[in-house]
Amino acid sequence: MNEAILTPEIQQFIEEHLYDNPTKLLLKYKELNGIAFTEILEQIEAKVRCKKKLPTWFSTKNIYYPNKLNIEQTSSEKTAAYKASLVQGSQFIDITGGFGVDCLAFSKHFDHVTHCEISLQLSQIVAHNYKVLGVSNIKTVHSDGIEYIQKNKQTYDCLYVDPSRRNEAKGKVFLLEDCLPDVVTYQNLLLEKATTLLIKTSPLLDITNGLRALSNVNEVHVVALQNEVKELIWVVNKNKQTTDVRIQTVNLIQDKQEEFSFHFSEESNTEVTYNFPQQYLYEPNAAIMKAGGFSSVAKKYSLKKLHQHSHLYTSQTLISFPGRRFEIVKILPYSKKVIKKELGISKANITTRNFPESVATIRKKLSIADGSDNFLFFTTLHTNQKVVIYCKKV
Repeated sequence: MNEAILTPEIQQFIEEHLYDNPTKLLLKYKELNGIAFTEILEQIEAKVRCKKKLPTWFSTKNIYYPNKLNIEQTSSEKTAAYKASLVQGSQFIDITGGFGVDCLAFSKHFDHVTHCEISLQLSQIVAHNYKVLGVSNIKTVHSDGIEYIQKNKQTYDCLYVDPSRRNEAKGKVFLLEDCLPDVVTYQNLLLEKATTLLIKTSPLLDITNGLRALSNVNEVHVVALQNEVKELIWVVNKNKQTTDVRIQTVNLIQDKQEEFSFHFSEESNTEVTYNFPQQYLYEPNAAIMKAGGFSSVAKKYSLKKLHQHSHLYTSQTLISFPGRRFEIVKILPYSKKVIKKELGISKANITTRNFPESVATIRKKLSIADGSDNFLFFTTLHTNQKVVIYCKKV
């Protein structure tokens, strides 16, 4: 951590050049006030990435930023706040602290918070930033998190871990046991140290495989931000064993959140009614799609499904729904001649669900550009007929 970066002159320079072309800046400056300009440029690029993701950091003066990769890997403030809302207590520890965004959110729900970070520089950066942010109940520790809890007798109400999806030996990985630290191997140790574990994983992790690998899972939270799934949160509680895991989906949209939950076991036992498209069409949000609650959402909202694998739903009357809602204008068989004759549109938003051709292929074949308020769903009905459903968003 180069404290010269925090001088008023350098901080002012960073503010004044946030949106300048990085290549042009690098050609113009080799160093500034004795600091290699690559260091200053790293601060500029990292701060810009925080504008929407971490507005508290972005709007606070004298924040020191790590490299762009650390910013990319950290939680957003919104997803961190959601996770923190799940637990509360006295003692909390994050054994993979990173840039400290999650710890700051949890510090609002716990009396004492410990932030462990294996990188000395990142640990120093986080300690500095917490001071600037006026946080007093977080202790920063430069240590491997697993080693730290092994050497200390302290126990916690909640332990949080965000295993790295980059394994030095295997590169980028997706299996839970290949991440670092390996929470599958260490889960007994973690449960010895805390009553509740919160494990953050990649949205690419298969939920069924995760439930096989971990014991004592009570809940899995599928967290989406603006309809893009960002993370899975596994809630493990050693005092609450269950064979019927609850899957909670949440889609954080501006000032509201769409929520839907179901129990893992009920999904395969829920019967669904299939039907042709009626007056309205529904597409579940990304969190529900990732969670696989396809039958459960149909049952909860009394909807008919178009096909077992299409994951589109329909009703005669409009209802509230955790996802996109459309009014159906026209339904046509999938035929280039019929579609061009009956629709005659040059622009549309195209979605495929359980359909043999890609969006790119369809656009090329039908000469339809992206955009406008037209929505076309290319899908398969329960009769196995290929159709296009022309809709307007509600």
